[in-house]
Amino acid sequence: MNTAAPAALPPLGLPGLDPAWSRLVEATDTTGVQRTWHVLDAGPSEPVGTLLCVHGNPTWSYTFRSIVSAAQDRWRVVAPDHLGMGYSERTGNIHRLGDRIAELGNLTAALAVSGPVIIVAHDWGGAISLGWAESHPLLLRGVVLLNTAVSQPVDAPVPRLIQLARSESLVRSSTQTSPLFLRGTLRLAHPALTSDVAAAYRAPYATSGRRQAIADFVADIPLETDHPSRRTLNEVGDRLTELAQTPTLLIWGTRDPVFTDRYLRDLQHRLPHAETQRYERAGHLVVEDAPVAQTVLSFADGIINPTHGQTSSTEHAQRVQPTATGRRPLWSRLDQRADDETTAIVEMGRRGPNRTISWRQLHAVVRDLSAGLSSVGVAKGDRVAMLVPPGADLTAAVYSCWRAGAVPVIADAGLGLAGLRRALRSANVKHIIGVGKGLTAAKTMGLSGTFISAGAVPRPMRAALGIDYSMVELGVIGKRRREASYPDPRDEAVVLFTSGATGPAKGVVYRHSQLEAQRDVVVDAFAIQESDRLVAAFAPFALFGPALGISSAVPRMEVTEPGTLTARALADAVAAIDASLVFAAPAALRNVVQTAGALRQKQRESLTRVRLLLTAGAPVPYETLRAASSLMGDCQAHTPYGMTEAMPLCDVTLGEIEDAGMGNGVLVGRPLAGVQVAVSPLSPVGEADGPLTDAVEVTGEICVRAPHVKDHYDQLWSVQQDSARDVGWHRTGDVGHLDDTGRLWVEGRLVHVITTAGGAVTPVGIERAVEQVPDVAMAAAVGVGPAGNQVLAVVVEAPRHHPGVAPLSLIDAVRAQATLDVAAVLVVRNLPVDIRHNSKIDRARVADWASRVLAGDGSARL
Repeated sequence: MNTAAPAALPPLGLPGLDPAWSRLVEATDTTGVQRTWHVLDAGPSEPVGTLLCVHGNPTWSYTFRSIVSAAQDRWRVVAPDHLGMGYSERTGNIHRLGDRIAELGNLTAALAVSGPVIIVAHDWGGAISLGWAESHPLLLRGVVLLNTAVSQPVDAPVPRLIQLARSESLVRSSTQTSPLFLRGTLRLAHPALTSDVAAAYRAPYATSGRRQAIADFVADIPLETDHPSRRTLNEVGDRLTELAQTPTLLIWGTRDPVFTDRYLRDLQHRLPHAETQRYERAGHLVVEDAPVAQTVLSFADGIINPTHGQTSSTEHAQRVQPTATGRRPLWSRLDQRADDETTAIVEMGRRGPNRTISWRQLHAVVRDLSAGLSSVGVAKGDRVAMLVPPGADLTAAVYSCWRAGAVPVIADAGLGLAGLRRALRSANVKHIIGVGKGLTAAKTMGLSGTFISAGAVPRPMRAALGIDYSMVELGVIGKRRREASYPDPRDEAVVLFTSGATGPAKGVVYRHSQLEAQRDVVVDAFAIQESDRLVAAFAPFALFGPALGISSAVPRMEVTEPGTLTARALADAVAAIDASLVFAAPAALRNVVQTAGALRQKQRESLTRVRLLLTAGAPVPYETLRAASSLMGDCQAHTPYGMTEAMPLCDVTLGEIEDAGMGNGVLVGRPLAGVQVAVSPLSPVGEADGPLTDAVEVTGEICVRAPHVKDHYDQLWSVQQDSARDVGWHRTGDVGHLDDTGRLWVEGRLVHVITTAGGAVTPVGIERAVEQVPDVAMAAAVGVGPAGNQVLAVVVEAPRHHPGVAPLSLIDAVRAQATLDVAAVLVVRNLPVDIRHNSKIDRARVADWASRVLAGDGSARL
């Protein structure tokens, strides 16, 4: 079959493709024959540099149209179709990897591509462009790779899609004779491509003859050791060390069944300096699935203009200053109390007796387990998944990892198996410590590495799960070994995951110096003394007792469901250690108040000995805080403000909340010592694009700076750059204002700002006002309609009313309280809340539901 055909320009009308970008360019192939390429080539007369975009198989330059559109005002963007692909010439010949690399060089010479060049490559275009980059070091300034590979990792099975397409019996029938491979690739988009975009991808490949290069590309995948392209691919991979000084960004759609996380880890191993941006909801066609164009442009601009504000993870580590002489590591109080026989931790038994651990026992376990971990290959910097519920075992495991220089990875089991799997796989854990249930989940999630059991596991289960060691066994090993050297203050200390209330849970990385600063802020802010004793019913702080040097107790409750803490369980935990401090989530306090009627007299008496009540993580109703404080003998009640990325930042007492009364938002108090707070003012369309200010009564995105703010988001380069675009500051994603006394009020989340024709409206102040209506238990204020012209809808939990549109009397009461123009009032049985705190309303979900109901969708369900 003669499959040769001339090059052509794409047809008009392909969505997102400007015909002005297309041109036909002549250059020689590797045989010296003059060939014609179709190239997208756009940019200003004096560009800052060139983005060389190289597609893979079976796509074409169309895949980079969003990058051309976003970058063409500043950059020259060159995106060629390979020979035989897209609208370039069909030669009828096979072009192997080495040919493609050489031909790309011939083409860029013909195009007079000049530096600085940043390559942007997807799929098989990664190996081709990297081969070009290694031959053009004087032009190269940066590398962006999207779901690609340069080798077949030894621990990675060949992807099923590739196996099927690559088999001798199917390679031509599935890739050339039929469009099966092409259509299968296009179906990997998340969400599905629109019909017109899918048709545009298929347009150059309408006939079998025009699909020959698709089959040739698949056949050229060097799976066999004697494959003609194997040596070339090996050379490309081996030479990646030459890019050690070249800024590199790996952009990854994690739902890709072809280039899985194993391929990402292989590239990270070969390019250890590379930054990574994972998109958890994107797949193989990551450019279609995620906002890749803006990420690429931001990365490229930062390379050319270093004042752009970008900071790499390595630079973050270098900026962290070691603590002054006399640094106290997180385990220093354990060392100080090594011979102390008094109680360090009490783990309240659910069905049996309480478990009590002394300071001496805890110190010995941490010391020995730390040495044991190091002895069996848990290296400094290795990440260790913690699948252990809060209590003595989790505390011992975490402090042992810290002491050994390993990095605990802690994700909330409340994320569910799928969410937990995404979190732990993104963190690239090498070891797993868990109870039987946790290790079973790890096996189900496909996690690999050293499996370490916390507690006894039956022998059959141990064999089935492939458990390598128990913590007890490692402690015995550690007794005979020397401890590894302690970590540096600049070393990573922990990866904590957010609750996932506004999207996939994000990994938050802290270094040792930042956790040490957090400990010191807590001690100073709440005047904590060694004589204090803590009941930790708030997961983020359940581990802090030993770092603070105080005894702690973990009450009986479902850790992933704070609302399961009862008044009796709290009182029992308080009595077990004669606690003076209680730290509980708002949802936990709410249930404590609701179950207080079941308290016995002795339990009530034990609660009255608490001097300080802390609650954080979500807004807490004043009535709940007052009732909980009263249960504890009118103790001093505080609601410190913070988030996974920084906690605590501000603090306010119950008395201050009472004195302040109603306001636009929730009062969270004054910044703590060492904390700076400013806002980036909101524009009328709800964007926080103004310069930082501490001016009074200016609503904007809350920005903070402090020694204990997180270091960076893990493998979320773009998210990190956005959150730290004001150098030295962290943008919290919350909106609020400072009042004339310097106190901070939180008005909601930036993503939940309502953009009306009259300007931006924040939700929390409206919700607090509406919740004063007697029939309303909880309220959510959301925008309905197109951005910039939304109307305000209020959705309420009102048990006395039927779900749906509220009755006129309730509408009138809500409108009277809201003071703003409320277009609609709807009633639901339960508003959707987050997993971790059971109290942060999912306003995006509520807004979508309200929009469908008001549009007449009677089947809409919340």
